[in-house]
Amino acid sequence: MNTRDHALLLRLLAGVPLVEEPYREIAAALGMTEAEVIARIQTLLSQGVIRRFAVRIDHRKAGILVNAMVAWRVPPGEMVRVAGIMARSWEVTHCYERVPIPGRWDYNLYSVLHGRRREEVDRSIDHLSQATGIDDYAVLVSTRELKRTPPGLAFLSKEGVQ
Repeated sequence: MNTRDHALLLRLLAGVPLVEEPYREIAAALGMTEAEVIARIQTLLSQGVIRRFAVRIDHRKAGILVNAMVAWRVPPGEMVRVAGIMARSWEVTHCYERVPIPGRWDYNLYSVLHGRRREEVDRSIDHLSQATGIDDYAVLVSTRELKRTPPGLAFLSKEGVQ
């Protein structure tokens, strides 16, 4: 990677413009050609420097105002079955297992759900509870967003990778 690649990465992390020809606009801002921008992105993808190139939606601007993390207490031996049901559910955007802290926080499976209204999210949680047979859970609803930084942005600077 060179300084042009670093500059391109910083620009991409800041967001791709919502215009008809976004790569041309990025190229103009960086003093490159559109073809060079596209070629560099393809090279960075093939080298694994860029692992994923995807759209990230601003949930709040899209009207998704309720974000809930649900911590589930899944009995031993049931994790694969229960996690499979949740991971395949359209309502769940994230699903992962964590080691519990016995006697302090005994939940071991976490799922994240989003919705326009709290009632909508509560219905989804009820549906998951019924589908899995797990009725021991805690719902943690976010009340505000404190920080959203694209992954990797904190590690780049104008001088390059730190």
